[in-house]
Amino acid sequence: MDPSSSPRPSFFDRISALLSREPEDRSELLAVLRAAFDRNLFDADALAIIEGALGVADMQVRDVMVPRAQMDFVSIDDSIESITEFAIEAAHSRFPVIGENKDDVIGILLAKDLLRYYAHKEFDLRDMLRPAVFIPESKRLNVLLREFRVSRNHMAIVVDEYGGVAGLVTIEDVLEQIVGDIEDEYDFDEEAGNIVADQAGRYRVKAQTEIETFNHAFGVELASEDYGTIGGMIIHLLGRLPRRNEQLEHEGFRFQVLRADSRRIYTLLVERLAVPHIVGG
Repeated sequence: MDPSSSPRPSFFDRISALLSREPEDRSELLAVLRAAFDRNLFDADALAIIEGALGVADMQVRDVMVPRAQMDFVSIDDSIESITEFAIEAAHSRFPVIGENKDDVIGILLAKDLLRYYAHKEFDLRDMLRPAVFIPESKRLNVLLREFRVSRNHMAIVVDEYGGVAGLVTIEDVLEQIVGDIEDEYDFDEEAGNIVADQAGRYRVKAQTEIETFNHAFGVELASEDYGTIGGMIIHLLGRLPRRNEQLEHEGFRFQVLRADSRRIYTLLVERLAVPHIVGG
């Protein structure tokens, strides 16, 4: 037979050849996969996804959840107008709805269900609520992902050992540990530039924006000795990686983290703070 006519080995055939000796533990398996990458058997994206998929088995919900202090709640007693305004500002697709306090989560409101009010002028918040799913902080992410897939649920409320609300986690939070950041309406068109103004006079800023670029755009002189980017500045000021929706004020600006995961910051919402007007005596 003409060797040139033999079918080209598949991806799995090539991996099987590398696995002539079965790896004894995960570190050996990763070493084999990285060797396969070095031999161009698959690309960097594929390697990152495989590593991420293996990694979620070692992670717990507490590692990726949005903590209670940063959760956006809706009260069952809020008016439809205030809920709609809040939903637009927060820009989430789902909101935990609470009763007497933040530990009393009675259901989940989907933002799209608010359209029913404007279509029919009839709205009963309790009737619109989806059941809330409660999970412990210690649940492993691979188990949670399987449950999300089976139940077709996209959000779970995380509770601590005393039954109090500790935070929330979404299917996107879990998937981002495998495939990296998932783009949504907060992400930039690559042609749009690093700093984009919105209609409210605020700015969406890529975390990778260099301090010098930010200073030039806003006519300020933020120091940059210890970091080179706006994201690096936020991490330096907090002393850690921030969570989504976390805010801080610095040098006349309010910075809110719009997009972040457990590894990096992606997008910030930046707002100039009003300079107080002092009336002379």
